[in-house]
Amino acid sequence: MKKPGPVDLIRHAARYALNAAETLLPEWLPEGKRKGREWVATNIARGDRQAGSFGVSLDTGRWNDFADSAAHGGDLVSLLAYLRGYGQTVAAREIDERLRLGLYQPKVTTTDLDSEQRRQVDQDQRRQFELEHRALKLRSQRLQEEKNREAARQATELWRMARPADGLHAYLVAKGVRPHLLRQMTQGRLIVPLCDDGRLVNLQTIMPSSEKRFLPGGRVQGCYSPLGKFTAGSRLYVCEGWATGATLHQNTGCPVVCAMNAGNLKAVALAMRERYGEDVDLVIAGDDDRQTLGNPGRTAACSAARATGAQVTFPEWPDDAPPDLSDFNDLYLWLFGQTKEICKV
Repeated sequence: MKKPGPVDLIRHAARYALNAAETLLPEWLPEGKRKGREWVATNIARGDRQAGSFGVSLDTGRWNDFADSAAHGGDLVSLLAYLRGYGQTVAAREIDERLRLGLYQPKVTTTDLDSEQRRQVDQDQRRQFELEHRALKLRSQRLQEEKNREAARQATELWRMARPADGLHAYLVAKGVRPHLLRQMTQGRLIVPLCDDGRLVNLQTIMPSSEKRFLPGGRVQGCYSPLGKFTAGSRLYVCEGWATGATLHQNTGCPVVCAMNAGNLKAVALAMRERYGEDVDLVIAGDDDRQTLGNPGRTAACSAARATGAQVTFPEWPDDAPPDLSDFNDLYLWLFGQTKEICKV
């Protein structure tokens, strides 16, 4: 009988893991809970503040983070690899040991080998692991590129079909901003364009309830949603969410690019610096997540500013402002138009 290859072993581990999903997922994602046939949790790999966008199917093992297009997979082996930050072979071995499956043969015992033999065994095992990891990574990259292309095609088609957004849309009214470039589809769905070097590559859908989702498989990292037209020598703000960007653009008149989340601020800032060089007065307008451990908004903004030599600014809260406010749109709504100067550098 032919010995199972690395990919076969990973598939076997994934199948057994799925059978034990209701045991494994509470161990891997202890902050989550079961909702129907899905395990919904915070994404511990990127420091989620609350559950909602990250879910794992108990029937198929498929998992997805709608707030991060790069975070998705088809089985529980890939999920564990993502959460732990290592290769799928290592993840499959961990599942094998946890469930006592015996899929992987014990490593060669080196107790009775001399130093040169031990060195050769270690080198062979390390080389085999690197080859397996490289092959899986290449396959994953190719699959992701195919998904990126399909999402970009779908984004272009949906954008063409949509009409300009209604200024009285519930989300826009709640945020106190104009539609700008946004378009609108059926059932009150707003669509926000995400671009890479001016090319449409993805969309963020915003429901009237404010629920947000990107197109499955679409790119987010390094991509942005633009507001206003940039001219050489002008100031350019980089912020997180679209509503924050619209608020900054309306109150400063400056162009803005929205990175959509804190984890993307640095990548977008670097892309803007590479595209415009020193011709741009780059300012990172960060969120101030005062009630979240580590203040991820402020941390990400400062990191982006250091990496690009940009200025950084945060909301300046009035003494009586509620502590749960965190971004420039929150500040704008709280001030209710008392002042136009919401962003100071």
